[in-house]
Amino acid sequence: MRIDRPPLGPAAWQATTAAAALHIGPAGTWLPPVRRLLFPGLDGQGQPGHVALTFDDGPDRASTPRFLDALDALDVRATFFLLGSALAEAPELGRELVARGHEVGLHGWQHRRPWWPGPVRELRELRRAVRTATDVCGARPRWYRPPYGILTGGRWAAAHRLGLRTVLWSAWGRDWVAGASAETIVRTVEHRLEGGGTVLLHDSDRTSAPGSWRATLQALPVLVRNCRQQGLTVGPLRDHGGDDTEPCPL
Repeated sequence: MRIDRPPLGPAAWQATTAAAALHIGPAGTWLPPVRRLLFPGLDGQGQPGHVALTFDDGPDRASTPRFLDALDALDVRATFFLLGSALAEAPELGRELVARGHEVGLHGWQHRRPWWPGPVRELRELRRAVRTATDVCGARPRWYRPPYGILTGGRWAAAHRLGLRTVLWSAWGRDWVAGASAETIVRTVEHRLEGGGTVLLHDSDRTSAPGSWRATLQALPVLVRNCRQQGLTVGPLRDHGGDDTEPCPL
């Protein structure tokens, strides 16, 4: 039996449209020209003599320890945007990250796209990630980067309520795609990277092509060397400086 639902009235349509705009509107900051021009803090722009090195999707027992060893060899510290669920599975890596001098940020609890508004869920899961990271790593994270770089209204509001600073990136290596190599990663990063930029890489293939982290690991020394040859210091976001106000895309 078919049940006909009454059409939405003007007020209901306005409310629905407003809710959709609040949810998806901030996602426009995924576009580099938009955030570079309007939200430099969200773009990860900092001191012109510094490059912030960041990694997403860990920790991963198969790959993260290799990155920690490589960074030690390069005498570089970085910011790792961890998934809360992954940290709960491998807490010893979270502790090791901090012990080796790296900075912990949050990438949410799970890595999924926000197709539908869910502000209550976003707050609940991000709060869970904050608590896990604080308990495991011994320090409360400062930074948040939404999965896929898609900043919805609910995600921004949750991060803001929990005192997290949201930051995306200025340059990436597209190191998650099948067929990526050390050469393509370096070339892609350096196409957009300038002093004061933030680099996005991945220390895990959890949401990337299988084994893709190996190419990133090979590219890492080249990227650091090239930055240093330009007189740039490579380090974590905590040393990046720049505009310290909270970007608000709502």
